[in-house]
This record gives sequence, C-alpha cells and structure tokens, in this order.
Amino acid sequence: MSKQSKRREALVYHAKPKPGKIAVVPTKKYATQRDLALAYSPGVAEPCLEIAKNTENVYKYTAKGNLVAVISNGTAVLGLGNIGPEAGKPVMEGKGLLFKIFADIDVFDIEVDTENVEEFIQTVKMIAPTFGGINLEDIKAPEAFEIERRLKEELDIPVMHDDQHGTAIISAAALINALELIEKNIEEVQIVISGAGAAAISCSRLYQAFGARRENMVMLDSKGVIRDDRENLTPEKAEFATHKRIDTLEEAMQNADVFIGLSMADVVTPDMLLTMADNPIVFAMANPNPEIAYQLAVDTRDDIIMATGRSDHPNQVNNVLGFPFIFRGALDVRATKINEEMKMAAVVALAKLAKEPVPEQVNIAYGETRLTFGKDYIIPKPFDPRLIAEVPPAVAKAAMESGVAKAPITDWEKYENELLERLGSDNKLLKLLINRAKLNPKRVVFAEADKLDVLKAAQIAYEEGIAIPILLGRREAIKALMEELEFDADVEIIDPKSDHELERKNRYAKVYWEQRKRRGVTLYSAQSIMRERNYFAAMMVNEGDADALISGYSRAYPTVVKPVLELIGLAKGATRLATTNLMMTQRGPMFLSDTAINIDPTAKDLATITKMTATAVKMFGLEPVIAMTSYSNFGSSNNPNAAKIREAVSFLHRQNPELIVDGEVQTDFALNSEMLQEIFPFSKLAGKKVNTLIFPNLDAANITYKLLKELNKADSIGPIMLGLRKPAHILQLGASVDEIVNMAAIAVVDAQQKEKREHELVGVE
Repeated sequence: MSKQSKRREALVYHAKPKPGKIAVVPTKKYATQRDLALAYSPGVAEPCLEIAKNTENVYKYTAKGNLVAVISNGTAVLGLGNIGPEAGKPVMEGKGLLFKIFADIDVFDIEVDTENVEEFIQTVKMIAPTFGGINLEDIKAPEAFEIERRLKEELDIPVMHDDQHGTAIISAAALINALELIEKNIEEVQIVISGAGAAAISCSRLYQAFGARRENMVMLDSKGVIRDDRENLTPEKAEFATHKRIDTLEEAMQNADVFIGLSMADVVTPDMLLTMADNPIVFAMANPNPEIAYQLAVDTRDDIIMATGRSDHPNQVNNVLGFPFIFRGALDVRATKINEEMKMAAVVALAKLAKEPVPEQVNIAYGETRLTFGKDYIIPKPFDPRLIAEVPPAVAKAAMESGVAKAPITDWEKYENELLERLGSDNKLLKLLINRAKLNPKRVVFAEADKLDVLKAAQIAYEEGIAIPILLGRREAIKALMEELEFDADVEIIDPKSDHELERKNRYAKVYWEQRKRRGVTLYSAQSIMRERNYFAAMMVNEGDADALISGYSRAYPTVVKPVLELIGLAKGATRLATTNLMMTQRGPMFLSDTAINIDPTAKDLATITKMTATAVKMFGLEPVIAMTSYSNFGSSNNPNAAKIREAVSFLHRQNPELIVDGEVQTDFALNSEMLQEIFPFSKLAGKKVNTLIFPNLDAANITYKLLKELNKADSIGPIMLGLRKPAHILQLGASVDEIVNMAAIAVVDAQQKEKREHELVGVE
C-alpha cells in the first residue's frame, strides 16, 4: 500500500461511518415515559438526595466507579511530539478503546489546552468528582512528574501516568523472569538505561523497588552518560547520576548485564553487544524501531534474551498488559490511589503468569505448538485471556493490604468470575484469528475480485499479511478497480474466460472430465464449464494451485456450493457438509450451526453436525460448551422435532462422553446459566457458559444468526464450511468488506489446519 493510500485509509477509519472511535451508550431502559421519568425528572432526585447525604453513594447510583478519564495536553504524543490537545485527541480515544476492550472500563477522554503545570493540575482537580480514576497520558517530562505527584497527593481516586509506569511495570516483570532464567541476582547486575524521560525514570525506580542498586545503574540522555559532575540536571536525572567517569553508551555497555532502551532507533551496535557480560538481557523498547534490530541482536549473540516494543518479535513489552488491568483492580476496591505496592503486585502477577501453562487458545493464536517459559517467552502475550483474572485481583489485594481500598473484596472466587464475564463484550478472538493467519499466510482465490468490496477485502488481506490473494474475474475490470484503490501489489490476476488461461483451462477441464465422464460430462462441456469462475476456482484448490477459495458475494449460495461439492468433495471420514457462524456477541463468541446447508437434519445428522462444530470451535482454541436447542426443555414435548434433538443428545452422550453437550433446551435457558442451574441442575450445561448452539433445522439457525447480526450489530464470521476435503468458504450474498476479510482469515487458518493434518498423517504412515 502506498503512503498516500495508508494515510487515506487511516483517515477514513477515523471519520466513517461516524467520527471518532468511542461513544456513550445508555445502560438503562429508556423506551417509555416511565423509564424517562426515572432516568431524569422527577425520579433522578432520589439518588441525588442519597448522594447528598453520603458522597460515597455516588459509586452506588452513578457510573463513576467504572469511569476513567484519559487526560492529556498533547505535549508528548506518541512519536509525534508536542502537537497540541486537539491533535492528540485521536490517541486518547484510542486509549479509551483499549480500556474498554481489555478490561470493560468506560472512558471519557479529556484534552486540556494548557502547558502550565498549575493550570493543568487545577483543571484535573476540578473535574475529578466525575471519575473513578485518572489516566494521565502523553504529557512531556519533566512537567509530567510534578503533575502526577501533585494529583496523587491531592486527589482521593487512583491517578497514574501510564507513559511512566506502564512500561516500567511490564519491563520489570520481564526483567525478573529473564534474570531467573540466567540465574543472576537483580541486586548484582549492571544496568544501562538509554533514555532519561518519564518512562526511563519510572523503570529505574521500579527496578530499585525490586532490589536493583542505584550504584549499578548508568543512565544516558541525548548528551551522553548522566554523571554526578554534570551541571543543570533536573532532580529526576540527578537521582540517577553515576559516579563512574565514562561518557558514552559504548563505554557504559562494557560488561553490562542489562540494557534498557527507551531512546531512539539503532543507537546500539553489534560491537556494543559483544562487550556485554555473558547471557545479556537487552530490552530495546524504542518504537517503532528499536535501539538495535531484533534479528541483528540475536544473530550477534546467541546467549541474548531480547525484548522489544514490537508485536512481530518475541517478548513484546506492551503497556496494554498493564494499565487496563491495574485500573480494573483499583476501581473494583475503590482505591484512593495507585501506590507502589499495587504496581509491584501487577509486576509479580505478570511474571508469575508467564511461568504457567499457556492456554491452547493463545498457542493457536500465535502459531505456537506450545509456548513455554523461556528466553523467547518471558512475559505473557497481550491477548492472553487469563490476564483479566490474574492481574486485577493481585492489584486489588495489594490495595487492601496497603490500606488504600475503600470497598474491600471478600468473595474472591465470585470476583474472578465477574472479571471473566467482562471479557464477553470484546472482539479479541478476531484479533487472535488474524494473528494466527498472518503467521503463515496461504494462497486464497477471491473468485469475484472484479467486485469492488471483494477487491477491497483482498487488498486488506494482502497488506495486512493475512493471505496471498489470487484475483479471479475480468482482468480489465480488476485492473481498473486496483488503480482506483491504489492497490499496486504484484498479485496474480486470472480471467477464466480469457484465452491467456487456455492451457490451464484445458488441463483443468481434462481433470474434471476424467472425474465426471460417466455422469454425462463431455470433454467439450468440461472445457465450457471451466470458463465459469467458481468451477475454475474450485479446480485451482483441487489441483494445488491455490490453498483456499472464497466466493458467494454476488451469487446465490446453492450455485456456489455445487461446484465446490463436485470438485473438492468431503474430507476423509466426513459423511456430510455443514456450516457454522461465529457471532461476536455481547456475551462473547458464539457458534451457531447449521446456518446454510442442512434444511431438516435427522437426529443422526444433528449429532454429526455437533461433532463437526465442536472441532471448529477447538480450532479457535476454545472448549466447546454445546446446547442443542428446541422450543422445549428436556422432554417437555413429545413432538418429533423435539424428539430428534433428544435422540441426537442421547447418541452423543453415549458415543462422545467427552463433549460438554446437552438438550433439548430452550435458548434462554441455554444462555442463562443461573436459570438453567436453578431449574435443571442435572444438565451437563448447568453452571457452564454455553458458547455453541445447535439448531433443529436450517430455518431456525439462519434466521437466528441474521437476526443477531442486524438487531445487535454482532460481527459475523461465516458461514464457515465444515467437512470439506480442502478449504473453500462461501460468503453470504452481499457480505461486507470486514466479513470478507474475516472469512479470508478463516480460509487461511483452515488451510493451515488441513496442511498440518496431512503432514501428521504422512508421519504416521
């Protein structure tokens, strides 16, 4: 993608369909006059009076307890510098989005138009009653130190400048684990810190809290080593001035055990690395380009433990591992501040989590056979679902033990369950899916690439590294659209109707004719059929010229399924085709089957569909918890439609006792675990969170998924084809660009899985 095209895409993302990235959403009913009378006048007077009696009631009757202000004056925005409050607003909105998706914390972003420290402090103090916590962001040093210090002293709610403490907390966890691996003591190691801004000072202070000695630290700024004989040092720099009579980074690196980079790209050379002590620890955290490139560093020293701020290398030091979960824990005990004990508790929790067995969902997402604690895995991955259940409780306990918690937690099991429930409203599974596809992108045929939305999706898949697109359709139309989209990549374009593809068409036609010559197909008709894009695309996959195909954007589902079935066929051991839709709902990911193929399946068919769906759910790294739905509950009706569900469940309980599946059950009972536990405690689903629904027929499944999609604006991935020998996935008519991109990721992951299975079978043979 050209620079201009990337710029345009970023601007469109922020502007359309509605400006910005966050919005306010009502949490109470508001449909009737009665609702409005309770929400505002006269009903609102009652909570006002209760809060007037006791201001702590504000947490009971308003959103204050789950509301954080992300506040900046725009003086140190990302790598952009002092660009002002308005220009910094998109970043603050982005921070609000991260708070919401990782920890279910609501955010108002506040941009303050002043660089005067006292004015900034007074502004924040005056608006503080609105919020349960304050996240200071992108404020330049040294003013940031004074602003945070004063606000922490003068407010009774948690205040944290994430630019300082986020990196410190994550890197401290990584440092503790790295030192454990190389069996060195933090009290003895020599540490070099390149950079002397807010993050560098905070990192150094936190390392000291865990035992690092100030006399073993050498800090550098843009002028070189910060020595105790330098004049005009800020108090923060003076705190870390060294007595060593050295001037340069090159000198400082000699025999150093640890390098902490919070400065600029490429300041560390291979020669400097070679002078470090055995088993050096190098955290090169400048973004987007580190102080030394990852590959160069590991090629220079095979004993190095390396971390960066980048997601494309092991050991990413990412602030999102910290701030959402630290504020979550602080808010949940109504902490009056975020103190050193709470930050240290977060460090310990993160370090400990990296040593525990990694959920299969994380292994799958990052394309690992088995992530284990070691030099390439010293901190958890940002999308590890365990973070929300591990870090906030540790922070909350530390707040309680240090005496700053105004609402202590007593039932920790209940609290951890509540935290896990908060994960239900995000789309992290999509991110995990796309990450996994990007690790090993496959060749995907976009069979309708001469349609604008399909080509847009192919462009995104290519530029994001999700897939290697092969574009099928009218060559001139595709080229014209590519020019319009500034899609100037060197990708394969194939027009099945063109004479340029005559040799390949004839080859495919001969294969097709050999397969179906005893079913009324002549060689001539086979050659004619190969001009049709879906037959051609299916044959590309069939013959290994592509790894997967996507079609169906502009054609009825049955017309696209037919060539796929004829040419690709069922997988070994499969007895039928089925589809499932992955819906990203408010309660979390939900799989719905069968949404596109089987009109009125029998009990045996339903059992087969259930097993196929369970396999698909596991492909996403989730444990399937399956409800087989009906209009009746556990034998309350003898109608044949209910009876076939019972029969299918009975079969699955006998043949697949390892599956968590039950029914027949009404959908509301399936999705309400408390109601199910109370009325049907004998069910295998009692007390469990259902993530898969199997419907009795196509009507019910298709209607339900489309209803969810339109009424609740739930993202949909699918229908995902189950049971095919090779990857082919068929879109719903008029699918959106995002849906096509998601399906491309599914196709790639499906191809990865099938390739892996083939290799395993070859190994067995």
